[in-house]
Amino acid sequence: MNLLFKMSSLLLFVFCCTPNWSQGQTSESTYNIIDIYKATKQNYDSAKMITPLITEDIKYDENIVYKKTRQKKLELDVYSPSKKSKKLMPAVILVHGGGWLTGQKENQRVMAQHLALKGFVGISIAYSLSLEARYPASVFDVKDAIKWVRKNAKKYKINPNQIAVLGADSGGLLATLAGTTSHLKVFSTDDDISEKVQAVINIDGIVSLVHRNAPTENSMASIWLNGSRDKNEKSWMEASPLQYVGEQTPPVLFINGPNPEIHAGKSDMTTLLKIFQTYTETRTIPNAPPAFWLMDPWFDMTLDYSVNFLNKVFGRS
Repeated sequence: MNLLFKMSSLLLFVFCCTPNWSQGQTSESTYNIIDIYKATKQNYDSAKMITPLITEDIKYDENIVYKKTRQKKLELDVYSPSKKSKKLMPAVILVHGGGWLTGQKENQRVMAQHLALKGFVGISIAYSLSLEARYPASVFDVKDAIKWVRKNAKKYKINPNQIAVLGADSGGLLATLAGTTSHLKVFSTDDDISEKVQAVINIDGIVSLVHRNAPTENSMASIWLNGSRDKNEKSWMEASPLQYVGEQTPPVLFINGPNPEIHAGKSDMTTLLKIFQTYTETRTIPNAPPAFWLMDPWFDMTLDYSVNFLNKVFGRS
């Protein structure tokens, strides 16, 4: 199959790092921090590796099964501050990128650990990739992860009223979709546990697949959404978070790279959030490479923007 990724240079990068997907292999191990760094270093001399933390200041609880599907067991990692606190802590659920086709929860492990050092409970999750289960499976996975966190809030000393979801690249769309639809039936499930989140962080993620400025050709989205935009526009529209912005949308932080094609509809979403008097921030990191959030010096910038936003939204000093 000939893949022409016009959505962004990041999706091009993902494809280049995933040579076997057309043979039915998920190849999630190829879209990882090490390979991303090696590819980026060829064009960005300032790029530096980020590595997982090993410190007694963090409690590690990894590879916990939060959901079983027909295809696999979905796992998550929980990182929390070791220092005991009388106050309940905010939680941040992290959703990795990879064009819905590849990627792994370990890509967001370093960010989750650094958030733990900042007083949050960082939770990096796996979800169903496109060759395992097509849309809307991954949307329900993210929502089920939110419910798992709320259900286990007491165990991890999480404030159930202070849950944020952070997503990067395609994970940014999933995170934003979860945040804008928690009160709607479109992706609802039958249990009584709330899937509501109190903040969304979108790191270079798409907010509309059908916006007038969005490219009409995106092969990875076509795989995820069971058909091209021309053949299955209903799903493309349904999977676009911009469609659902309203009074109940939580505060949103956009952290953008320089690629304008990724950001179709974000100014529209920002305008709507302001109309509904919902707090929002937009931070742009100029001259950043694809997947900038997985390498220094851009990782530190992404972390700082995220922590400052969450502290403001959750009223933390």
